[in-house]
Amino acid sequence: MKDATLTPDAAQFAAKPVDDVLIAGGGYVGLSLAVAVKAAAPHLSVRVVDGAPEGAWKRDGRASALAAAATRMLDVLGVWREILPEAEPIKRMVITDSKTGDPVRPVFLTFEGDGADGSPFAHMVQNVTLVGALRARAEALGIAIIPSAVAESFCTGPHQVELALADGSLLPARLLVACDGVRSRLRQSAGINTVVFDYGQSGIVTTVEHERPHEGTAHEHFLPAGPFATLPLRGNRSSLVWTERTEDANRLIESDDLIFEDQLERRFGRRLGALKVVGPRRAFPLGLTLARAFVAPRFALAGDAAHGIHPISGQGLNLGFKDVAALAETIVEADRLGLDIGSLSVLERYQTWRRFDTFRMGVTTDVLNRLFSNDMTPVRALRDFGLGLVDRMPKLKNFFISQAAGEADSTAPRLLGGRPI
Repeated sequence: MKDATLTPDAAQFAAKPVDDVLIAGGGYVGLSLAVAVKAAAPHLSVRVVDGAPEGAWKRDGRASALAAAATRMLDVLGVWREILPEAEPIKRMVITDSKTGDPVRPVFLTFEGDGADGSPFAHMVQNVTLVGALRARAEALGIAIIPSAVAESFCTGPHQVELALADGSLLPARLLVACDGVRSRLRQSAGINTVVFDYGQSGIVTTVEHERPHEGTAHEHFLPAGPFATLPLRGNRSSLVWTERTEDANRLIESDDLIFEDQLERRFGRRLGALKVVGPRRAFPLGLTLARAFVAPRFALAGDAAHGIHPISGQGLNLGFKDVAALAETIVEADRLGLDIGSLSVLERYQTWRRFDTFRMGVTTDVLNRLFSNDMTPVRALRDFGLGLVDRMPKLKNFFISQAAGEADSTAPRLLGGRPI
């Protein structure tokens, strides 16, 4: 089954019960989509296929920044109240630009303020907390999570699609959604091409403890190799997203604790006292990946399967939640109108809704990374002048805060505005 457009015998499909929505990928995008559809349309059959090793999500030491719009969606889905006790609000964002060895890091731009409803513009949440709450909610709604890897292909018929699992079994559905990551096998099987650019950078992710409290302040230092971000977690802890050239990142990951912590302290500084690495350190290659199409007959992409962007803006997870809100609303409204939820005419509404915004964010992060991962003196002078200019313009700063909170889009799906579908 190498061709995603094969037309299987109708009797082959008819012999099996058919799900309405089958989601490949048990991360936060796949789970939140399943919950969003099932909560709004309980009569629809929704299942999730999770190919990750059993319990792998419990070992994920990463944390993510949730924009205010995303937290409103999670509240409507009935999971935010479970997450909130472990979430840390970001009250302030400080941006500096310097070389690694500079004794002083001048502050060029500071963001502070709340979202439109008075809540923080973002929260930091451990991935294990987020995924755990979504899994519990999915199970409470009766959504089955199938622990099986997905094969490399699927078959599409006139009325349904059939997904092959690694164990040889076949699952038919009216709509298949791929949430299987930036290297999506199902996207390749569907014949959807991508625009790909490798930055030659990797993001080092870990968690540190520090002596003094962070007071809800996030810092982003623009260093020659790329941004170094420290993001507040519960207690005297911070999550790091540390960009380096890939060969340097690999050396740091493989180095002993003394060397790693010495290089970390040179970038983190001593503003919060002594540091101690308390989480696993991992490096992830950074690049830009944009799918040329988000849909095909009875097939849709969401999350990293549709787009992978640089973490410089902290919007990767929030782009995925925008996909979820738009696709869930598309599916549920089509079902209420008696339309075929897997038809291309229905799915194209989702594609129109999301593709331009995704392309715009991809281009923005690409430009920002090229601008700030650069040590040329004229470029540094220009960007520092620009940061200082923004810092002196309250209306422009408020606009950027609303963008970070996910509140600037008047066409946003209902869930992102805190309204049920």
